[in-house]
Amino acid sequence: MGAGMNDKVHELVRRHVEAGTLPGAVTLVARPGRDDGATGDELAQAVGVLSFEGRPMRPDAIMRIQSMTKAITTVATLLHVQAGRVGLDDPVQRWLPEMADRVVLREPDSDLDDTVPAIRPVTVRDLLTNASGYGIQTGQTPLATAMRAVGVEASAEPPGMASDAWLNALATLPLTHQPGAGFRYHHSFSILGILLSRVAGTGLDEHLRRSIFDPLEMRDTGLWVPTDRLDRLSAAYRFEDDALVETEPAGGGFYAGPPPFDVAHGELVSTAADLCRFLRLLTDGGRVAGRRLLEADLVAQMIRDQVPAQAKTPDSFFPGFWDGTGWGYGGSIQLDGPHKGRFGWAGGQGTDFLLDPDGTIAILLTQVELGERMWPVLEEFQAAV
Repeated sequence: MGAGMNDKVHELVRRHVEAGTLPGAVTLVARPGRDDGATGDELAQAVGVLSFEGRPMRPDAIMRIQSMTKAITTVATLLHVQAGRVGLDDPVQRWLPEMADRVVLREPDSDLDDTVPAIRPVTVRDLLTNASGYGIQTGQTPLATAMRAVGVEASAEPPGMASDAWLNALATLPLTHQPGAGFRYHHSFSILGILLSRVAGTGLDEHLRRSIFDPLEMRDTGLWVPTDRLDRLSAAYRFEDDALVETEPAGGGFYAGPPPFDVAHGELVSTAADLCRFLRLLTDGGRVAGRRLLEADLVAQMIRDQVPAQAKTPDSFFPGFWDGTGWGYGGSIQLDGPHKGRFGWAGGQGTDFLLDPDGTIAILLTQVELGERMWPVLEEFQAAV
């Protein structure tokens, strides 16, 4: 971990901007000791442009962080656990009656009517560990087809229906596996967002603001971007036929202004500085500015592998994921190798965060959808820190 790590990360991203892989990006590296007194605003570096129209990328650019939201949702849940409002082993049907009386496919590729009763309810812990039985299907199964048909298939697109309608549609489908007995990525955290909203009795955005964003001064994080900050919202892109195609304009798209329906099942926008403030909560064992926000034991649980070996099956996630990798609450953990103990997770719109056991924080925010051209960028970023 040399003194030039921040410059090293920034330069590798600059190379990808010059090569045309990225229109622009923001990077941030905070090292223990050296950068303890520096704010995220001071550490964030920008390269490239907000959009191909030519406005320069800015260090305080607001980005769609997609699945990086899971770590924030996790902390919001653990705050409820700490307060005694929610237990990790509480059945979620207490707040989500749609999740009662689940049935389970006899095999992951069974027909939808080939089911058995769930042997127990889905719990809060199951949601945090992607073990609810709902999630991404890695094969072309009848359940995968049905998820597409009812509009609950995971994708890079913004939500297409309100949270209650989404949960009702999902609840018409069987679970892939018995609660707690497997791993299927993604949907558990959308369910968790709805649960948080119901526990709090308010919209998820307001609840997160009161419980996390205000205490951590995460001023630019939320489920949508206020009108007076739209000049900082980056355009979004994906590769099609080896060319970058804009999917949402700078300052526009689904996240520009309040959404048309409740998005408790949705994902956040944020900045590098805000995410640095959030990750420093974890490096400091749950403290912010010397004041405890989250119990140290709950932080330790979050960044420790929580998935049993029998759930790490080849069909549970993409090939090779479990090779030296575990899953805590809301992110992955490196179980061996040079980065043993590293906690982190990426977002589908080309974002990533890393948190090392020594307290090093690294953040990469692009707005290019993950795919064949983007995975090498994230791999280089992870190797450089």
